[in-house]
Amino acid sequence: MNRDAVIAVNRFGLGAAPGELAAVTRDPRSWLLAQVRGPAPDYPQLASLAGSDELLKEFPRWLMKVRAERRGEMTPPMRGEVTPPMRGEAQAPMQERPQQGVEHSFGKHFFPIAAKEIGARFGVAATTPAPFHERLTWFWSNHFAVSADKPTVFAVAGAFEREAIRPNVNGRFVDLLLAATKHPAMILYLDNNLSVRPGFQPPQAAERANLPRATGLNENLAREILELHTLGVNGGYTQADVTTFARALTGWTVGGMSDTGFRFAPRRHEAGPKTILGRTYAQEGMAQGELILRDLAAHPATARHVATKLVRHFIADDPPPAAVERVARAFTDSGGELQVVYAALVGSPEAWAQPLPKLKQPIEFIASALRAVPPAREAKPEALFLALREMGQRPFFPPSPQGWPDTAAAWANADGLWKRIEWSTALAERVGTRVDPLAIAESTYGPALSEATRLAIMRAESKQQGLALALASPEFQRR
Repeated sequence: MNRDAVIAVNRFGLGAAPGELAAVTRDPRSWLLAQVRGPAPDYPQLASLAGSDELLKEFPRWLMKVRAERRGEMTPPMRGEVTPPMRGEAQAPMQERPQQGVEHSFGKHFFPIAAKEIGARFGVAATTPAPFHERLTWFWSNHFAVSADKPTVFAVAGAFEREAIRPNVNGRFVDLLLAATKHPAMILYLDNNLSVRPGFQPPQAAERANLPRATGLNENLAREILELHTLGVNGGYTQADVTTFARALTGWTVGGMSDTGFRFAPRRHEAGPKTILGRTYAQEGMAQGELILRDLAAHPATARHVATKLVRHFIADDPPPAAVERVARAFTDSGGELQVVYAALVGSPEAWAQPLPKLKQPIEFIASALRAVPPAREAKPEALFLALREMGQRPFFPPSPQGWPDTAAAWANADGLWKRIEWSTALAERVGTRVDPLAIAESTYGPALSEATRLAIMRAESKQQGLALALASPEFQRR
């Protein structure tokens, strides 16, 4: 084993599975790059999950049942009501105290969807032979963050990652951008389904169906694309660019009960040329917004913004300027070919300068524990959700369109770290007799395992205590 292997499997991957560290020692860089060539891996855990169309068709019926139960009615749900909830509606059951049980934590109607998505996500993370690809999937899902603070989005948040992100991780950034922007989860999360041209009047049928009223221009999607997804907050755009871009995106919406996916509605769209960042777009209909997105994807500010986020995630909280420049140049020179961008990232000397500089986010900590300790993979999705919530990172609930923070300052608080220790201790009590804690620590961190941690594990009074010490060690908290 060597230090580069430790860096490859822990920083670029999701933590070492048994035998993985030894297997990649010969050529860690080639092991990483092989994972981002060709199509995305297929996983049986994901194959049986419902698509966004099916989930959105189910959502109105779920909402009717919730409302009936709140009124004390036990009547079965009926088709027809399609009112999407306002922000915050039907959320209370998901925010109850953990001692009230999983059913209250999720909301008993949400839970079947959540359990399947979380179980599949961690099932893949725990066993994938391509953990670098999986980490990149999580990175891009966070870059294009959608949050289940709107219950309609909760229904499709997992589908968003499966449908928009996974198929495009190894492709071109522009295709990833287009797929994320057009997905129903993004449209609903950022309210573009409510954004319409001046003077638009909904058809009477829509009013009778009690659909949300689209009363004017909504700038949420346009603003977040410019500020978060492409150029970055200092990317040179103006408020006028935001407003004009929002006008170009009018008509980008989702269908009703019989056609729930993304669709372009010409009647909602504000026609005419639009000038953004000094360029005038005279295209008609959806083509106008698509061309704007393509130009944003190719903009030098986008290259630098994306490069900075990648370097911060994979190398250091304070991104080394030379690494950012190297990755941004690869982005620009290749036209956003992500395999080339990843090669520049992996090829950056700064990435291999020292092991374990980054503090794991809670989701990364749990994923690495599942990889390192195979019996831990028996954990139920309910338990994983509750553990992550206690650690401050509820799956599919990023706090804003910015996604989850990616620096130690956000996660290195006493309560969050104590919750990790508690979870490690509880896991060790359940499975500790079935594993060798020192072997796990050595096969996960090899030469990066400190002598102090090694001695603490060796001197533990039991295997359970030894495993708890290994999982709670400073090494296991970092990547």
